[in-house]
Amino acid sequence: MTATTHSRGTHVHSDPVHRRCFSVRIRRQDRPNAGSHWEVFDVPYEPGMNMTTVLQRIAADPVTVDHHPTTPVAYDACCLEEVCGACTMVINGRVRQACSALVDSLLEDSSEGIELSPMTKFPVVRDLLVDRRPMFESLKKVKAWVRVDGYHDLGSGPRVPPRVQDEAYPLSRCMTCGCCVEACPQFNDRSPFIGPAAISQAILFNTHPTGAVDKDARLDVLSGEGGIVDCGNSQNCVKVCPKDIPLTDSIAKAGRDTTLYKLRQWFGR
Repeated sequence: MTATTHSRGTHVHSDPVHRRCFSVRIRRQDRPNAGSHWEVFDVPYEPGMNMTTVLQRIAADPVTVDHHPTTPVAYDACCLEEVCGACTMVINGRVRQACSALVDSLLEDSSEGIELSPMTKFPVVRDLLVDRRPMFESLKKVKAWVRVDGYHDLGSGPRVPPRVQDEAYPLSRCMTCGCCVEACPQFNDRSPFIGPAAISQAILFNTHPTGAVDKDARLDVLSGEGGIVDCGNSQNCVKVCPKDIPLTDSIAKAGRDTTLYKLRQWFGR
């Protein structure tokens, strides 16, 4: 067992079992469009902590390492089991969910401590809380839903072959967390690109036998400004997706489908 002393005097054991405290550096912002600043906290170590637990501990005693009382850190959270995507943030330089980011693993990768900052592709509401509305607006553009005539019993729906089910299920795991667009160099406030998540959801609902009613409307969006032509094929999206969604496969299919769609338009079919 070894021990180290950080420059500010915090005694930290490298062995997780004997670690007393660890450093958490957080980028904070008081309100939208305001400047940001950093605050550092010492958090008592507990076995099995995730970053949501860490933020809860800071909220219970919001005092910086310099003994300055401050406010609890604002962040979003809901399911606490990586199915809603609400707690997505940048942790030690990597976009991911706070609820599934384990402190032990993070400290193994960076013994100096943990750094948290909000996603950069969305407007900051406060601290680590961002407004993911641009993603939902993109989903509206591609009509990422199945239209229904009503909510009464309409009987059995069309059968979906197992092969189509196997292709569609991975796409249905998207939780609109924002990881893919955070990593995408084409998705920014200077580009109309709708992002890989919206493209993949358009393919998902075009695959559905009932959703295919709006297939041409979705392909029209994908073939227009901000659609598939604005994808730079960096493939960062598929690398950071926490649900292992084959986003590049969806993008490739969108390219093929929009090409055929435009050819049909050209020949008047």
